[in-house]
Amino acid sequence: MRRRLRGTVVPIVTPLTEGDTVDEKSLVRLVEHVISNGAQGIFPCGTTGEMMYLTTDERKHVAEAAIQGAAGRIPVFIQTGAWNLRDTVALSQHAEAAGADGIGVVTPVFYKLSENALIDFYMTVARSVSEDFPIYLYAIPQNAVNDLTPAVCEKIAESCPNVAGIKYSYPDICRMQEFLTIREQTFSVLAGPDHLFTAVCAIGGDGVVSGNANVIGAHYAAIWNAVQKRDYDLAMKYQYRTNMLNDILCRVNGIAAYKVMLKREGVIRTSRVRRPMENLTGRQEQELIEQMERADYRKVPALS
Repeated sequence: MRRRLRGTVVPIVTPLTEGDTVDEKSLVRLVEHVISNGAQGIFPCGTTGEMMYLTTDERKHVAEAAIQGAAGRIPVFIQTGAWNLRDTVALSQHAEAAGADGIGVVTPVFYKLSENALIDFYMTVARSVSEDFPIYLYAIPQNAVNDLTPAVCEKIAESCPNVAGIKYSYPDICRMQEFLTIREQTFSVLAGPDHLFTAVCAIGGDGVVSGNANVIGAHYAAIWNAVQKRDYDLAMKYQYRTNMLNDILCRVNGIAAYKVMLKREGVIRTSRVRRPMENLTGRQEQELIEQMERADYRKVPALS
């Protein structure tokens, strides 16, 4: 196995032009922005990247630009789960050919599937790429309908050596502990819920996949630095501040809010989201910016 993900992994937004096309220049600036703010990995075309509202060609374009922008400095794992198995396989093979360090694959969405169908889906994807090309399962049952139990993950891991771990985006710390027992306790577990970053690391997990870190990545870097020192008291102090900022960012349409703040910072050119998602209104943008400024979001305080 080549690489596994650790620390703060940022599911980057997909910058769009006023003409509703992928803004490659903004995307490259965004990659630079999250790296400079301490990210340990990036995860393009995830939920925060508006994955299901992008075309297959657009997703390939985003993947290529992100890989080139990162230039090997941090791992790039492309989210390749799509509306159907054929597109998922095509995107997975493209990610490997384009030079990604690995992929994440969300469960099939909308239709409720049996455990056997989910296992077959992941086995097919895993066998469509190289045996040493890392894959993270991605479960977000509140959005996708389908969930992944520890028993199903264990069966997938047994059949697919290149399945390295899971990104679990439901706030169930007990289930995350169960995932950690898979494959003789070598299965990588990443939290999707930001407020569980410190807690998941404390029980043996590898980190978090955080949309909020598009905007406040330096705060996540502070948590990770404390975790690396096993100073969980300090990590939790930074976690509390991060939770407060996240509450502001996610109050109204988090993805649109991230883009508003990134545009304000000069990282991306527009705050446009892909319809039918909604942009923030002018008033909502003003309230968001004012609340973030009052919270002094740019400052990472020196805590002890």
